[in-house]
Amino acid sequence: MPIPAFPLLIRALLVWAIIMVAESANGVLRRLLLDPTTLHALRQVSVLVGVLIIFAVAWVFRRWIVTDSGPRLVGIGVLWAILTLVFEFSLGRALGMTWPAMLADYDLTRGGVMAPGVLAIALTPWFVNWLDRKRPDRLDERS
Repeated sequence: MPIPAFPLLIRALLVWAIIMVAESANGVLRRLLLDPTTLHALRQVSVLVGVLIIFAVAWVFRRWIVTDSGPRLVGIGVLWAILTLVFEFSLGRALGMTWPAMLADYDLTRGGVMAPGVLAIALTPWFVNWLDRKRPDRLDERS
């Protein structure tokens, strides 16, 4: 039985949900390794790992989010970034974190690296598509 063709927005939302499951696992692992003396460095490494997770999930599903429209791909990325911010801040508040504590992760002057992480989320669908189209084995498909 063929897989139903979901509209692009539904596919993008489903991939984002998979990303959030993987990112949540990353967060749980970070909390398990939590040591107050290495908290800041661990958060920075966790953001880099998170960006790699997002890229990997987007790469796996790149052929399912089928569009060659650069603006649509950036739109998907911006949607992912907004949903991620809503998810992150909602979860933080549900866990009792304060706004200043959560926003500190976004303050580059204090070593927060979440802002570049969110930018990476926003650009990932476009970047994955660009890399996929540059693959040598895809050259024959572009003719």
